[in-house]
This record gives sequence, structure tokens and C-alpha cells, in this order.
Amino acid sequence: MSQDPLTRRRTVREGLWPVLRLLCAILILVAIWQQAATTFSRAVANGSDVATTVANFFSFFTILSNIAALLVLAVAAVRVLRAEGQDGREPRSLSFALASASSYMILTGIVYNVLLRQIPLDQGATVPWSNEVLHVVAPAFMLADVVWAPGRARLPWRAVLGVLVFPLAWVIYTLVRGPLVTSPATGNPWWYPYPFLDPHLQDGYGGVFAYVIGIAVVIAVIAVGVVAVGRARDRTSAAAGD
Repeated sequence: MSQDPLTRRRTVREGLWPVLRLLCAILILVAIWQQAATTFSRAVANGSDVATTVANFFSFFTILSNIAALLVLAVAAVRVLRAEGQDGREPRSLSFALASASSYMILTGIVYNVLLRQIPLDQGATVPWSNEVLHVVAPAFMLADVVWAPGRARLPWRAVLGVLVFPLAWVIYTLVRGPLVTSPATGNPWWYPYPFLDPHLQDGYGGVFAYVIGIAVVIAVIAVGVVAVGRARDRTSAAAGD
């Protein structure tokens, strides 16, 4: 018996999506690798402290959120490609990890394109295509994953609080570490990954906290939206008999 058009489209999407997830994970990995290689080799060439440069590189929210995305996308893709979860449903833990990574990546895309896009980049230190992948392409894919990826489990509203744990921990880490690190590039006795977190550029910590509160509200709204979309899609799938 032939499948109806809706069933055929759903079958194609279920077969295609893990491949797209895996391809996106690979693209993110290559982009991070290329940027890391450029950053670290430049540090060696300039005689900068390599250990500090490496620690700084992995202190960027962009890098950490992209690492989280590539890991969870790879796990989700391999799980399906290995024919696990024949009922088409992802474990709730995996759906939570996807929701978290999606929220962080969407935030990365918004913050970069609203606050950082106009800041001139050091063209000798920045790989342009990698920069676009990490700040635009990958966040856009993660947004699409929220909207169209099949199989995500329905998450409770309290999952929003879990999503917020990592950004909060990262802000605390960044503000505590910042004044303890000497910038390899400028020699200043402080280093912050983004100008809106640098109290020397924001007229003190009052300006920094204003940005932190604003971004906290944005990530909370994003997390609520991601969970809400997942819950709505779960109801739609159940009504359709998926």
C-alpha cells in the first residue's frame, strides 16, 4: 500500500535530518579547528603566552556553545543512523541537551549580529568563513532544528531553569577570571571575551550588569520559546498519530 503524501514527507524528513545534523556538526568542528589553528599559531609567532591564549579561546561563549552544539548534534545523528530508538522518540535527556544547545546557539547568533557585528575584526587573527559559520550558519541550523527536527521529547517547563544554569555559570566565571588574566594581545592586566563584559569599556560594573541582565532576559525568553515549540510540536505529532 502506498504512503499518503504527509507520511512520505515525514519519512523523508526523518531520514534526512540526522544526516543534516551530522553535516552541521562536522562543519562546526572544521570551523572551530581552523579558527583555533589560526589563533594558536599567531600566538606562537607573536611570542604570546600560549597557555593563556588557549584558555582565552575556550572562554568565549561562542566557542563553548558551538562545541555543545556539535557534540549533541553528533550524538543525536549517530543514535538514529545506528537505528537506535525505533519508536522515533529521543530520550528526554537528549531532547534537553538539544534544547540547551539550541538556546545557546540562538543567543550567540542574536548577540553577535546585534552587538558585535559592527566591531572591526582583526583580519590576521579571524578566519572570516569560520566566523560566519559559528555566528550565523550554525545558529540558523539550530533554530531550524527546533522547528523541524523530528522526535524531540516533550520537556517540562522546569527545563527552562536547567537551560539557564550554564550561561549563569559562564558569566560568573568570566567576571571572576577577567581581572586575573593579562591580555596576551594588549598587555592589559585584564581580559574579557566581549567588550560588553569589560568594565573598563562600560564605565564600571554597572554597565556590565545592565548588559548581563538584558542578555539574561533574552536567553530566558529563548529557552521558554524552545521548550514551548517542542511542547506544541509534541501535541501536533500526537494529534496526527505519529
